[in-house]
Amino acid sequence: MAASDRRAELLEAAIRVMTRDGVAKATTRAIVNEAGMPLGVFHYCFDSRAQLLEVVTQTLTERYVAEARGLFTPHREIRDSILDSLHAFWKGFEANPREHQISYELTQYALRNPGFENVARRQYEIFLSAFASLLELAADSAGVEWTVPVPVLARYVQSTIDGLNITWLVDRNSDDSRAALELLADHLLQHTRPREA
Repeated sequence: MAASDRRAELLEAAIRVMTRDGVAKATTRAIVNEAGMPLGVFHYCFDSRAQLLEVVTQTLTERYVAEARGLFTPHREIRDSILDSLHAFWKGFEANPREHQISYELTQYALRNPGFENVARRQYEIFLSAFASLLELAADSAGVEWTVPVPVLARYVQSTIDGLNITWLVDRNSDDSRAALELLADHLLQHTRPREA
């Protein structure tokens, strides 16, 4: 088996272990056991567990973003575009809550362990960039412009969704969560104006 294939299998095995048992229990031994490989293969594919965690973080973040982009369709009405985007993210979250929980565990792990800060930073850079591009696409399709800088709006959307995700993981209240997404969309609309010709 090619090294790239072994690496991909170890990555998916790590995600399965973390989803099932949490980040703390995702030791290199647990990961290779999950993948059905000897321990030496892990060290052939990754320099360290730290490198694997970084790859897991980037892979999951990019996966969530790709899913949302794939479900997003711009409309002439900007509220519809915004809600499509928000619901796409939310649909992916509710479909794989334990996998999304890994993201929060990895963020905290990265912030608490020196040398891992860039893992968390990169994770949020990907999310913020995705929200910014979707906000710009929604505005372009509707012929409007934002009255607040897009990076600020992207941070506002990301912060709101982070809060909703954590709260939902605790109480599983989907109805109120979706209502909060509608409220977010309505609030964003207050920061648009017709684009000047």
